[in-house]
Amino acid sequence: MTTPTELPEDSEKAAGGRRSWLREHSELGVCVLLLALGVLVLTDALTMDVDITQRGPVGPKTVPVVVGIGLLVIAALLAVDVLRGGRGEAEGGEDIDLSEPADWRTVLLLSGIFLGAAALIEPAGFPVAGALLFWGAAFALGSRRVDRDPLIAAVLSLITYVVFDQLLGVPLPGGPLMGVL
Repeated sequence: MTTPTELPEDSEKAAGGRRSWLREHSELGVCVLLLALGVLVLTDALTMDVDITQRGPVGPKTVPVVVGIGLLVIAALLAVDVLRGGRGEAEGGEDIDLSEPADWRTVLLLSGIFLGAAALIEPAGFPVAGALLFWGAAFALGSRRVDRDPLIAAVLSLITYVVFDQLLGVPLPGGPLMGVL
């Protein structure tokens, strides 16, 4: 009498081997992300409506097309490197303890501050929303100097507003301070 082959066990080994291979080549996920982003940028750039009266050979499509092609090339080069056995270097920051868990309180505080600033930028204006953003980020990251942090945040926000709005010509909402600045 012949013994039956153990198919369920063989299929488990094959599935484990596939998982092991994917775990060893996890950087391919970054390649897929870069590829998708490159295709998205190129698709958007090539379907962009451009005024026929543009001057010169370089138009508004040039930079997005170059960036999209660059993303595709980087995705291909990274995939080749990973498939040849290249591995990403483990993070070894000088003051990072990788055995410690993530500080979710800080992450959630920063996320809330960013969302709050995004919600306030239109009604309150950039100077106020920016000041709250800078001060809130400093607070979330551990600064407790209530006497100087709001002042530094306000100055930083006003300088940023003036540089972008007045010097660079990028219109930012001024909010209630529009008449004052």
